[in-house]
Amino acid sequence: MSSSEDKKAKDGTKQNSGRRDFLYLTAAAFGAVGAGSVAWPFVHQMNPAADTLALSTTEVDLSPIEEGQAITVMWRGKPVFIRHRTAEEIEKAKADDTADLRDAETDAQRVKEGQEKWLVMVGICTHLGCVPLGQKDADVKGEYDGWFCPCHGSHYDTSGRIRKGPAPKNLLVPEYTFLNDTMIKIG
Repeated sequence: MSSSEDKKAKDGTKQNSGRRDFLYLTAAAFGAVGAGSVAWPFVHQMNPAADTLALSTTEVDLSPIEEGQAITVMWRGKPVFIRHRTAEEIEKAKADDTADLRDAETDAQRVKEGQEKWLVMVGICTHLGCVPLGQKDADVKGEYDGWFCPCHGSHYDTSGRIRKGPAPKNLLVPEYTFLNDTMIKIG
C-alpha cells in the first residue's frame, strides 16, 4: 500500500469513528429518555393524592372561642386541642416550669411568643394513643387541672405536659402559625 492509500484508510477510520461515537451518544440519549418516561409514572404514583394534600393544613378561626373555652378540630385525621387559656391557667403553667417534669419543656416553648393565651396541641395521649379528657367543662381534668387520659391514667397540666402516669412525652405541639390575630394555620 502506498502512503496515500494509508492516509485515506486512516481518514476513513477517523470518519467512521466519529460517526460511531455520534450513534452511541444518540442511542444512549434516547435510552435515557425512554427509561425516564417509563420510570416517571411509577415515581409519580408515590406522591400523596390531592385529597391528602388538602388535609395537610387546617385553618381555624379563633374569634368565637371565649377565654377559658377549648375546641377540638381535626387535622390529618387527628384531634387537635385549641384552648383559650385564662390568666390563671397561664400563671399556673409558668409556675410549673420549675417542677420536676418527665419531658422537660417550659410553657414558653409550647406556645407562640406574644400569643401565650392560645395553647394548640395534638389531642392524642403519648402512651398508647387514646384521646385525653379535659376539653369540656364537665370532663375530668386530672390532678393538674389540664387533661386526663382515662385509658391508663396519664395526667397532663395546663400546658399539656405529662405530670403523672405512663405517658412518656408531653402532648405534641404541631407546627402552626398565626395568619392574623384571630386565624391560625395548622400544618
